[in-house]
Amino acid sequence: MAEASLLDRSRTVAGPGYNRWLIPPAALAIHLAIGQAYAFSVFKKPLGALISGDPAAPAAADWTPTQLGIIFSIAIVLLGLSAAIFGKWLERVGPRKAMMAAALCFSGGFFIAALGVHLHNLWIVYFGYGVVGGIGLGIGYISPVSTLIKWFPDRRGVATGMAIMGFGGGAMIASPLSVALMDYFKTTGTGSLGVAATFLTLGVIYLIFMQFGVWTIRVPADDWAPAGYVPSTQESALITNNNVSADNALKTPQFWLLWVVLVTNVTAGIGVLETASPLVQESFSDAAMGAGRGVTAAAAAGFVGLLSLFNLLGRFFWSSASDKLGRKVTYAIYFGLGIVLYALIPTLGHNLQLALYVGVACVIISMYGGGFATIPAYLSDLFGKYQVGAIHGRLLTAWSTAGILGPLIVNFLHESRKAEGFTGAAAYQTVFYAMAVLLVVGLLANFAVTAVNAKYNEKGPVDAEPGGH
Repeated sequence: MAEASLLDRSRTVAGPGYNRWLIPPAALAIHLAIGQAYAFSVFKKPLGALISGDPAAPAAADWTPTQLGIIFSIAIVLLGLSAAIFGKWLERVGPRKAMMAAALCFSGGFFIAALGVHLHNLWIVYFGYGVVGGIGLGIGYISPVSTLIKWFPDRRGVATGMAIMGFGGGAMIASPLSVALMDYFKTTGTGSLGVAATFLTLGVIYLIFMQFGVWTIRVPADDWAPAGYVPSTQESALITNNNVSADNALKTPQFWLLWVVLVTNVTAGIGVLETASPLVQESFSDAAMGAGRGVTAAAAAGFVGLLSLFNLLGRFFWSSASDKLGRKVTYAIYFGLGIVLYALIPTLGHNLQLALYVGVACVIISMYGGGFATIPAYLSDLFGKYQVGAIHGRLLTAWSTAGILGPLIVNFLHESRKAEGFTGAAAYQTVFYAMAVLLVVGLLANFAVTAVNAKYNEKGPVDAEPGGH
């Protein structure tokens, strides 16, 4: 038999005595890279002024905010779809091969999008950043999750927080980096307001950076367990010692209740994140705050970066807290507190209370990120570890749905308010009220979650990694 490829799962099984704390940095390398998606809003104004050359005075031939919002939506749709489609493949081939596929697709998406910007062909940008890059997002997102749950059976919330917090923090790096690169390439006369050259540069940087995760990831041996770890024998209605396959999970009401939980939480948060830069600039403009006191493009990029920081911190803080509080209680906090804060944002914007506005937005985004990081542990509690990566991948179709709904709701309500003559913070008022209503739906769905019926459990023992060797 030919020697197994270096990318095969059999070449990544850790030997005796391996330190499991070496795994989180490998996961972070992937998630910090693909988390760039959350910084996409810094490109919206430059991409909307490729013809006119002036973001403040776009030409008729320039791309509109709605057209540009579709780029992000396509990427998130493909993230969810590819995670669902390739989830069982990932469980079979292991995380290394999946991470390499993610790196090639994600960086390749930047290269193709750069060509689209250069040719001013929006369809090529859609295909590059949206489709190809989105596939990279999906495969990369789920690659480390089930691996970390297997390494940390005693700390599932901490494990998933470590795996996913990098995705929330990626924009903290990508936002200022992208602005700096665009400024540099714009002044060197590369055209396209520096966007095309920035896309090429980011593609190279992320391709190289993601290789650290590819080549350092390891999976535990089938019989491995942490030193001194004894599975809990304490009865808990929402934590099972049984296993449900990915196919059977789709037949349970619990899966679809969690789908609603995720889609409502993500739709609310993603609508804010996708438009974060123009949102704060318009709400606290010079016209509202006074000449020279409004939020600039650079300050707005800082706001995006700050949201990214809280997205990152929230993923680790809230998912870790869920190990103590329980997943259901933690989600009740996300939704209950979130309803109050979303409803409060319009008042803070109307009163020009910038510091409080930013603070509330940061708390909101921390819970948005926490929702992502806690959901794999919630799934593992309910369905077991057997195919949790594949189940998680299928649940991320909720993210795909939210990737369409969030920007659509925000752009539609915002444009409608502008058409009625509202400006600044007032133009976003109905957006936040609509998001608060969505969170009420999520709160009710979370309340309805109960233990999975035993008829869906796998009969007899199952392999930790289906198809593994």
